[in-house]
Amino acid sequence: MAHPCDCLTDSRQEETAYQTLHQVIVDYDRDPKNLIQILHMAQAIFGYLPEATQRYICTEMDLPFSQVSGVVSFYSYFSTQPKGRHTIQVCLGTACYVRGGKKVLEALKESLGIDVGETTEDRRFSLEVKRCIGACGLAPAVAIDDFVHKRVNPNKLQEILSQYE
Repeated sequence: MAHPCDCLTDSRQEETAYQTLHQVIVDYDRDPKNLIQILHMAQAIFGYLPEATQRYICTEMDLPFSQVSGVVSFYSYFSTQPKGRHTIQVCLGTACYVRGGKKVLEALKESLGIDVGETTEDRRFSLEVKRCIGACGLAPAVAIDDFVHKRVNPNKLQEILSQYE
């Protein structure tokens, strides 16, 4: 059962996060030339860039929402969805693709119940695709956080995922 003060803690954390973001925007002189740096800092503070945070930046910098959301959607570094504790990157470079990378990706999507670019409900995993992980001789490869799993096949996935509780 949730503690009665949990909602207060969450709202205080959010308030503190927005105060920090406000100071970042002030430190960058509210200058539109600094928008990318401000967005980087906002993502570091919140973990991602939800619409509410983007709108806050618009208001604070007197910019149209389309300008801010355009930058966020253009750069793959920025995320509008919360990230999981662990990031799974399935290699779909030529060697991995030919040796079954697509089957591994499909099995992961089914097992986790998410698509590429999404995060599991429990925020345990985020799923991404990479063009090359650099383990072509040991394809197909899957990177989880900073560890590369080699010669992965759909039958090995549950064993691999269980290492990341």
